[in-house]
Amino acid sequence: MDLSSHRQSPNGSRGFRLQAPLVDSVSCYCRVDSGLKTVVEARKFVPGSKLCIQPDINPNAHRRSKNSKRERTRIQPPLLPGLPDDLAVACLIRVPRAEHRKLRLVCKRWYRLASGNFFYSQRKLLGMSEEWVYVFKRDRDGKISWNTFDPVSQHPQPLPPVPREYSEAVGFGCAVLSGCHLYLFGGKDPLRGSMRRVIFYNARTNKWHRAPDMLRKRHFFGSCVINNCLYVAGGECEGIQRTLRSAEVYDPNKNRWSFVADMSTAMVPLIGVVYDKKWFLKGLGSHQQVMSEAYDPETNSWRPVSDGMVTGWRNPCTSLNGRLYGLDCRDGCKLRVFDETTDSWNKFMDSRVHLGNSRALEAAALVPLNNKLCIIRNNMSMSLVDVTNPDKNNPRVWENIAVKGQSKSILSNIWSSIAGRAVKSHIVHCQVLQA
Repeated sequence: MDLSSHRQSPNGSRGFRLQAPLVDSVSCYCRVDSGLKTVVEARKFVPGSKLCIQPDINPNAHRRSKNSKRERTRIQPPLLPGLPDDLAVACLIRVPRAEHRKLRLVCKRWYRLASGNFFYSQRKLLGMSEEWVYVFKRDRDGKISWNTFDPVSQHPQPLPPVPREYSEAVGFGCAVLSGCHLYLFGGKDPLRGSMRRVIFYNARTNKWHRAPDMLRKRHFFGSCVINNCLYVAGGECEGIQRTLRSAEVYDPNKNRWSFVADMSTAMVPLIGVVYDKKWFLKGLGSHQQVMSEAYDPETNSWRPVSDGMVTGWRNPCTSLNGRLYGLDCRDGCKLRVFDETTDSWNKFMDSRVHLGNSRALEAAALVPLNNKLCIIRNNMSMSLVDVTNPDKNNPRVWENIAVKGQSKSILSNIWSSIAGRAVKSHIVHCQVLQA
């Protein structure tokens, strides 16, 4: 949106004129950019969506209202006293993400602005979007909790509780769509058994919402995101057909699930990664044999794989800028990269700081963060690795951004490893959300 475009509002302040190409329609069902005839129709297709909030735009302006005269004469206060609304928004979008929760508490207009799609589309357009790490953990009692980490302020941020249906679930999936929606789906509840349920968290509003259920109940399955569509495959389901071959996809634009081609054989995936526009899965078959398959969404087909990438594949693993990276030791101190020419994994970088190999220091996740690789360990310590310019003499190539749990002495870490003490909690999922 062009910040210079405006129109005159009843109180003389200047508002915005909506231009559809710059508005992300995933969380917006206003009549202008959705391409639908009415807001009611759009609401059917976009789960948990909000209006494309802008200071002076009324999405129902085309309808006649009994109180239209009263609405025209109503005086609406400016976003910031003494400034036109376009300049006020230009100021507010520059507020750090950690303070957005406070922005929404100021007044109704600020709440609508700081919760709407327009506000965050402008932040993204100007390169001001911030990425935070979200971590789901399971404690000794089997309870699920979650935390978020801001790499800028390096402080935890308040989050709503995990919904009750996932407070004790096991084997559920976790993925991010549209950069700001975190989905939890499937899994097994101690009382309900295998589930089809799907919920998602909106990082822009800090709230949970419901989404359409999956077509099949499943837990301990594989999942990935390709072209902003969520794929799930395999897993287990209570009943006669315990190990599954079926796969399905969720399209957020259509807000529905549909089946895709079945896997070659039933599998319980253990690890998975998207690489070269294909989804690679590695797990156990119905007879506990190790299996590997790859799914191509363009041809909607699966094929068995047994090349060097799969045989040398270790968890965790992720792709960044077209290259595939993996960790080589329990505390994530060595980074490997896959070489297509030799069809093998090569040593890429060593942190030179070995933290130990206890479960607390085990690398639980490897995710892209601000165009770097972020290593998250079970004790919530994190490291950033700059793989774009791997100058081993640069001390900032391998940087610790969260050092929780590293204050223990070396002797304590050694004793913890020898004694085999269980950690208070371990990480089950880790994702990055942008807002």
